[in-house]
Amino acid sequence: MQKNMSPKEKQFEELVVEIKSVVKVNKGGRQRRFQAVVVIGDRKGRVGLGIGKASEVPDAIKKAIQDAEKNVIKISLIDGRTIAHEAVGRSGAARVIIKPAKAGRGVIAGGSVRAILELAGVRDIVSKSLGARTKINMATATLNALKSIKTPEEVARLRGKTVEEILG
Repeated sequence: MQKNMSPKEKQFEELVVEIKSVVKVNKGGRQRRFQAVVVIGDRKGRVGLGIGKASEVPDAIKKAIQDAEKNVIKISLIDGRTIAHEAVGRSGAARVIIKPAKAGRGVIAGGSVRAILELAGVRDIVSKSLGARTKINMATATLNALKSIKTPEEVARLRGKTVEEILG
């Protein structure tokens, strides 16, 4: 009797944003480790960011993917392509401004901001990064901006009005 074992399907795409070597000086000499920053997403509104450290690069990436799976957030997309309204995210000295864009405009962003927005499934958006340019802080600021976005339905429910009253 043979069981039909299929490998676990991957539900997220993974993208390594940054790998850097970190050196710690001990009494016995320098201890070298690696830090990996990974973004995962399903291109349907779910995205996560993870950081992992290990003495070998593949182990650091594996740890970062596990961390990202724990930190997945769900964002709502308007027409399956853009966000509901402008938002500002902050992390450390980094600030990221994201704005909805017209259909066909594309993802206008750079670095880790682009990685997060593309893996989240956003197809039309404009972003501007201000302040520090560290990849971890830029990615975290982008996630904070995405978390702060509310759909018209959520705003209407909070205010006790209908969606038509909110949109005018």
